[in-house]
Amino acid sequence: MIIQSKARFQPVLEDALRALLGNRFSTAPAVREHHGKCEGHHTTQPPDAVCFANSTEEVSEIVKLCAENNVPIIPYGTGTSLEGHVQAVRGGVSIALTPMNKILTVNIEDSDCRVQAGVTRKQLNTHLRDTGLFFPIDPGADASIGGMSATRASGTNAVRYGTMRENVLGLTVVLPDGRIIKTGGRAKKSAAGYDLTRLYIGSEGTLGVITEVQLRLFGIPQNTSVAVCQYPNLEAALNTVICTIQNCIPVARIELLDEIQMDACIKYSKLKGFSASPTLFFEFHGTEKSVVEQAEMVGTISGELEGKAFKWASKAEERNQLWQARHDAYYASLALQPGKKALTTDACVPISRLADCIVETRADIKKYKLTVPIVSHAGDGNFHLIILYDPNDAGEIARAHAINARLIRRTLAMGGTCSGEHGVGLGKMPYLLDEHGESLTIMRTLKHALDPNNIMNPGKMFDS
Repeated sequence: MIIQSKARFQPVLEDALRALLGNRFSTAPAVREHHGKCEGHHTTQPPDAVCFANSTEEVSEIVKLCAENNVPIIPYGTGTSLEGHVQAVRGGVSIALTPMNKILTVNIEDSDCRVQAGVTRKQLNTHLRDTGLFFPIDPGADASIGGMSATRASGTNAVRYGTMRENVLGLTVVLPDGRIIKTGGRAKKSAAGYDLTRLYIGSEGTLGVITEVQLRLFGIPQNTSVAVCQYPNLEAALNTVICTIQNCIPVARIELLDEIQMDACIKYSKLKGFSASPTLFFEFHGTEKSVVEQAEMVGTISGELEGKAFKWASKAEERNQLWQARHDAYYASLALQPGKKALTTDACVPISRLADCIVETRADIKKYKLTVPIVSHAGDGNFHLIILYDPNDAGEIARAHAINARLIRRTLAMGGTCSGEHGVGLGKMPYLLDEHGESLTIMRTLKHALDPNNIMNPGKMFDS
């Protein structure tokens, strides 16, 4: 289903944008539709036009023209978000940052780089591969660095390397009136003034357009080892995760797939030698000796909790196959029941409550009688539900939303958050007040101060 926006353009604005951009300005229906949808279940809502920007200065000129005409602006990266971040709920202009894909500087000695917002994480790591450095944030999709910054993305490596919040050193941002500011810098720390960088990390395009990002980089590990362990039940797998983290073992990745998700991945990714049972994927980084020590400690914990012996992926192609299977979990889940859609949601709780939260959520899933694979960045208490439902069955749609609502209420009651990494967008808006209380008033105040006409991605995060 596509919701068409009401036309907002005055001819003078369209003429001005065409004069500025030439054939990089489009009102073609197919182009607009593409830029009005994400990968989640939210209804497509196309913008009135799409502007393909080549530089920060060009973004500034686009924003100035839209501000003068009070036309909404929606920044667009690669469209891989899941919570409706790019839908043009009030029409307006989508600013596509995909042409801004230059890697501007790489400082090998200081382990940092600066990139334009349209650079994707895979593109960056391909560029870095001969430097001995890499960028570790891996949300699965080949998302743009600007989009990852705007949604405070994380992913499979977050348990060791953190999220975008910890790894962005500075930004270039175009404000809602077209002014250009730079935040942060290359220094690893600063005590000078407000931390505006963190204000824009996770702002989801509601406060400005991120056009350049200064990133922290890491040395490529001397040794990498990947192991898979399967368990007789979900509780045993979850307790292995909790004990591993509480014992401060520095795993690089620790991913949980429940038996439904593992069954989907075995079928979709042609994994051999595994059963459809709760499974943990581990990755260890370090020296040859430290990797062995980490694996031995986790192996001891796992064995005490009924885990089967580790299956090691010793070759690079084997490791890549396993992690590709994990990254393809969403598509594997959809393949379980062709024709159904997925309401994909996430939550994050303190690690000590992870087992309780998932076990109670599984009881809800059983009650509502839907197929719901569970996959988790278990090392940091973050997990995802891929709730499969028939889009033509009102009962299934209602039960899918009920599972999601109960999950979020449970998560907040356990001291967690309504989103560990997907962000707010449209999908998590109803839960922000419950999570933040009076703090939401401060967020609204900041939004109004920076964007008084509410043209920056309106209708997202909270309704101003």
